[in-house]
Amino acid sequence: MELKKIHISDIGKVVTGKTPRTSIVENYGGDIPFLTPSDDLSYKSVPKTGKTLTEQGLNEVKNCLLPPHSVCVSCIGTDLGKVVMTSEPTITNQQFNSIIPNRRFDADFVYYLMTLVGKELNYLSKTSTAVPIINKSSFSNYEVEVPDLETQEKIASILSSLDSKIELNRRINDNLEAMAKQLYDYWFVQFDFPNEEGKPYKSSGGAMVWNEKLKREIPQGWTSAKMKDVAQTYSGGTPTSTNSEYYDGGNIPWINSGELNNSIITSTTNYITEEGLKNSSAKLYPQNTVLVALYGATAGKVSLLSFEACSNQAVCGVIPPNKIMTTYIRYYLSSLYEHFITLSSGSARDNISQDTIKNTILPIPQEKILKEYSDAVAPIISKIIANQKEMDNLTKQRVELLPLLMNGQATVNYHLSARNYPLPIAHKKAIPIVVNQIISRTFIQKSDSHIPSPRLQTSQIRCS
Repeated sequence: MELKKIHISDIGKVVTGKTPRTSIVENYGGDIPFLTPSDDLSYKSVPKTGKTLTEQGLNEVKNCLLPPHSVCVSCIGTDLGKVVMTSEPTITNQQFNSIIPNRRFDADFVYYLMTLVGKELNYLSKTSTAVPIINKSSFSNYEVEVPDLETQEKIASILSSLDSKIELNRRINDNLEAMAKQLYDYWFVQFDFPNEEGKPYKSSGGAMVWNEKLKREIPQGWTSAKMKDVAQTYSGGTPTSTNSEYYDGGNIPWINSGELNNSIITSTTNYITEEGLKNSSAKLYPQNTVLVALYGATAGKVSLLSFEACSNQAVCGVIPPNKIMTTYIRYYLSSLYEHFITLSSGSARDNISQDTIKNTILPIPQEKILKEYSDAVAPIISKIIANQKEMDNLTKQRVELLPLLMNGQATVNYHLSARNYPLPIAHKKAIPIVVNQIISRTFIQKSDSHIPSPRLQTSQIRCS
């Protein structure tokens, strides 16, 4: 595969986002997506932005409006290097540099190319203790290597097939999670759990009593307690980043707060060593620990840990006494998301203290009700975990395949057709990949030559 060296500015128009004046409330709350690093950037296309603009807000920054299929790259802070694609006309804030690809480039290919660029930027940003920034000029002048348009389309089709299945599983999991939360709401917010006759408790006239701690009525026979009285709570820690002994060859999973976008964590890309664990404030959480993000873009998000792991200091681990309390506490804390965000607002970044979690008062139902709820949602949780593990495997395949295709170490030498699976070809080393819902042994030809990946000089990253 022949690769041509170009600059990002050759791919299309580069646009740096802008924020309409926040002092004018009429700028916000409309139908126009306003993308910020606080949104869930783990999706290829963000399904819904946390903030939106009105036509008035758009008029303030209309020169920054991105059409569908633009590629947005976060270029500041801890989220530097994250990449998403627009699915509709969108405005971003100034923390994104975006590319509007011209007709000589496949937009999906540009997205995948930028994920490699983003990883490089993120890696280089970690060499500085200051806030890393890649400005528009440096971003535009970043040098990349690209194949012809036909090859771009073939590469993008393969990688998009993997992403399509990942996003399908994600949507299924979102629906399953919504089902479990809806049942929680029905039982523990509306208090219509099944009574002894199998009828909804409160709606059928079940007795309610005032609880002074909660300042509201709860079903008769229930109690209340602070979280610290019913579960153990710990915050994590980060081993000294300059000490390679704490990271190199590590096999202890280490979770960061950004990973709490997933309702259940089934894997991580970060690991530390035993020495790293011993010489930091990180704690080893057991399986089924409930994790709460304390600050950052995911502040207030709650996840269930499906394996033994530790975390950084931006995560609080809540360890319930048993399985039935785990399920209840997880969804109780999830229900407090808006409350936690309200408490954390007004600071430079969303920040929830561990004491807030510890001192949270929760109603305590009878054990029988807790067990019935745990049993009811167990099949849902099992399905979510199975889907998430499949997503993890698909993501791993995509991550491994991406640089091979982009760097010319692997080439596509067949005509790709959506109705033409499987597609066996002559090959030197075969790499099986998953296409949509069909396990298809689609083979990519392994090249003998190695073409180095693009590099950005450290000097091109500005720290402020």
